[in-house]
Amino acid sequence: MKVVNLKQAILQAWKERWSDYQWAINMKKFFPKGATWDILNLAEALLEQAMIGPSPNPLILSYLKYAISSQMVSYSSVLTAISKFDDFSRDLCVQALLDIMDMFCDRLSCHGKAEECIGLCRALLSALHWLLRCTAASAERLREGLEAGTPAAGEKQLAMCLLRLEKTLSSTKNRALLHIAKLEEASSWTAIEHSLLKLGETVASLSNPQLRSQAEQCGTLIRSIPTMLAVHSEQLHKTGYPTVHAVVLLEGTMNLTGETQPLVEQLMMVKRMQHIPTPLFVLEIWKACFVGLIESPEGTEELKWTAFTFLKIPQVLVKLKKYCHGDKDFTEDVSCAFEFLLKLTPLLDKADQRCNCDCTKFLLQECSKQGLLSEASVTNLMAKRAADREHAPQLKSGENANIQPNPGLILRAEPTVTNILKTMDADHSKSPEGLLGVLGHMLSGKSLDLLLAAAAATGKLKSFARKFINLNEFTTHGNEELAKAASVRALLFDISFLMLCHVAQTYGSEVILSESSTGAQVPFFETWMQTCMPEEGKILNPDHPCFWPDSTKVESLVALLNNSSEMKLVQMKWHEACLSISAAILEILNAWENGVLAFESIQKITDNIKGKVCSLAVCAVAWLVAHVRMLGLDEREKSLQMIRQLAGPLYSENTLQFYNERVVIMSSILEHMCADVLQQTATQIKFPSTGVDTMPYWNLLPPKRPIKEVLTDMFAKVLEKGWVDSRSIHIFDTLLHMGGVYWFCNNLVKELLKETRKEHTLRAVELLYSIFCLDMQQVTLVLLGHILPGLLTDSSKWHSLMDPPGTALAKLAVWCALSSYSSHKGQASSRQKKRHREDIEDYISLFPLDDMQPSKLMRLLSSNEEDANILSSPTDRSMSSSLSASQLHTVNMRDPLNRVLANLFLLISSILGSRTAGPHTQFVQWFMEECVDCLEQGSRGSILQFMPFTTVSELVKVSAMSSPKVVLAITDLSLSLGRQVAAKAIAAL
Repeated sequence: MKVVNLKQAILQAWKERWSDYQWAINMKKFFPKGATWDILNLAEALLEQAMIGPSPNPLILSYLKYAISSQMVSYSSVLTAISKFDDFSRDLCVQALLDIMDMFCDRLSCHGKAEECIGLCRALLSALHWLLRCTAASAERLREGLEAGTPAAGEKQLAMCLLRLEKTLSSTKNRALLHIAKLEEASSWTAIEHSLLKLGETVASLSNPQLRSQAEQCGTLIRSIPTMLAVHSEQLHKTGYPTVHAVVLLEGTMNLTGETQPLVEQLMMVKRMQHIPTPLFVLEIWKACFVGLIESPEGTEELKWTAFTFLKIPQVLVKLKKYCHGDKDFTEDVSCAFEFLLKLTPLLDKADQRCNCDCTKFLLQECSKQGLLSEASVTNLMAKRAADREHAPQLKSGENANIQPNPGLILRAEPTVTNILKTMDADHSKSPEGLLGVLGHMLSGKSLDLLLAAAAATGKLKSFARKFINLNEFTTHGNEELAKAASVRALLFDISFLMLCHVAQTYGSEVILSESSTGAQVPFFETWMQTCMPEEGKILNPDHPCFWPDSTKVESLVALLNNSSEMKLVQMKWHEACLSISAAILEILNAWENGVLAFESIQKITDNIKGKVCSLAVCAVAWLVAHVRMLGLDEREKSLQMIRQLAGPLYSENTLQFYNERVVIMSSILEHMCADVLQQTATQIKFPSTGVDTMPYWNLLPPKRPIKEVLTDMFAKVLEKGWVDSRSIHIFDTLLHMGGVYWFCNNLVKELLKETRKEHTLRAVELLYSIFCLDMQQVTLVLLGHILPGLLTDSSKWHSLMDPPGTALAKLAVWCALSSYSSHKGQASSRQKKRHREDIEDYISLFPLDDMQPSKLMRLLSSNEEDANILSSPTDRSMSSSLSASQLHTVNMRDPLNRVLANLFLLISSILGSRTAGPHTQFVQWFMEECVDCLEQGSRGSILQFMPFTTVSELVKVSAMSSPKVVLAITDLSLSLGRQVAAKAIAAL
């Protein structure tokens, strides 16, 4: 008989009662090679014929089972065929289909093309929908049977359905394939959710508890599929988290003016990477704040810390609340954190002693104001702390009775800042005397530093500075004025100038600079600060044109200083005087050097300069500092003597209002300006003392010691202690400035690789990450672009990558990469902008854009690889071997960090595909494991998008990485190609 189609062939086999293997042989004779059985829809044809009667045809079913066992038909075609059957009233047919599913539903696989693997995902989704409908129909029948009094049959069928559902869903591999299918076909998933709801309603009315719990379990498994990657176990065995501690300390010590959002994101990144439970996370933030308060040097630093703790951190927690689950849970976590904090009695007692008040009470009140704690919690926690404080060691009442507690002052200063900003908005010309009164108040005692700290912590410092720049600009011109108005104008100019200098030195010059708008005139103070004001790391040229204004103005100023008994005020253009003073000082210096002027005349001139407005003295010293740097040892004496003369106050009756207050600020400004030059010239100048160290963190490095020794010693101390304090943060920052990013990072990584004890390496990673936060972007470029490729491509260094230091370095690299990648889309913090950027190396030459030119990294790889020609240049590799999700997302590859990440993943890919295994291969595995561990659900566009798609199939060959969850985590499932790659890798597991 000549067979025309499948149906006839199956009928002939049935009529002639062929055995299953006979059937298979004959089928292959009937249908010559070429078309596959799936294309001919063999599974569907067999099922169609087997299911014609009320009960299934056993012979034709045996053909189907044989076809499945001998892999004539694919699993996906069988599942698709099963899911088309919808007459659930035929018990025997349903039972037969469930038996067929039983053959393979817990060991699905597919070794074909990516499209076939995606086909398997879709088929499994259809089969799941079919199973749910089948289960719901059985449950409905059982309910009807119970009502009619014949429950047994229905119960058996429902149990069978639930058993198959459970078997299919209990396999992680199946759930991973369903996860991909859900992303491929969102509408089908919606249908599954509907069926699940329907099944839930029906099962809820059944009396059999076993069936009910089985159905609930299946429902839970299905609902867990979309969030498969979100489950992370939190670290419950640890109580201290040095990274959180250090990040908070770093921010409080060096970046009070920074916006809260980047800090919140950085803290959340650390929380996610280290899986820190929320209560312990909040506790660590408070602990760091209290430690910062206790160890901060007296004066401005102490006020900065107080503002940071009581004003800024509550704001940070308000933003953290949005990231962490619901409101109610977060307030409970904050309450829980305070409960833990109250157990740290010695820490709280020390902080209370330092601040001379109940710090916890102030904090609780602030948190309550921000809605972070309920009233009941606050009352309860306050009562507990009050009871504890009764046993605290008290200071003698006389010692601290007169000291006003800083937390209270700072909290009162915050609304005052807002009021001052409003006052400054008024028209200055209408009531300059009233404004002067307000400013005079600000200068008394520590008011100015209190107000600035409160403004900095609440993000108002920039607008505060703007207002003072506008005021300063307003006072530069005096038209037709009387003597009284002239002195008020001179004072307003002087106070605003001194305040702005003080702000620039205390909080960084970025706070002062306006966003450059083209065409707008730059205010005088901004121009002066950028070109004439000495700052750490800024070298000024004393011959710069900015120091040399119109010569006639200089001459008249010299004459004024030399001839008159005191400075004139009426119609004085103070900004011109400030810009001309440098040239005038040079004239006077030359006259003194050449014996034209005697020392008495110099004293008179310097008294004139500082007698009325202190800002002239500040401008004069600014130029002298730049000038002294250029002189030889024997030429410096007179310039330094002049600085001495300008630094001391003038003891005279004839000074303007608020002179003593202004001199205090001037001294602090001059001390900051001269610090570097005095150290370099080994000179001492006595500045009028305010009783407080104005530069507590300056010059911390021990003299005559190599900086590498200082770095290794400092790191060893920090590691032994287990946390970073603010002093060591400043030392690390200085070392980073001096040695440069590569030197700093390379030496610290060497220290990490020397550690051999696991707990030490883990602690070292936590601390190193926080030290690297000093300039995370640049450190990451060096670490991933230079240090890691160097270690991975040089076989003589592989031994250093053994466990535990190798695991630790992989963890550190991933943490740095994730942090830099998540934050580099935003702006660099002011702390990092201030640092002089060094070109580590031209990233374009290291990783060229033009694929025609082999990159240095590729040459490095090829020199270390037997099959060098594969890697010698990007053009030799087929597009598919380096194609990654980032290219499909069209990520900007001109960005250095993106280039470095892309090349690191190319290197990882080549290591996985190479023929030599060793510690470097193991390192790559740890690196990828850490990437998976730190990833959060839905974080598409993470660093893994730079990994070539081909790496996935190489990775699953590594036993530790051959899990469906890992594949889902490392591929970009938002892309169709990413889903295909994942499906192919998972289906082959």
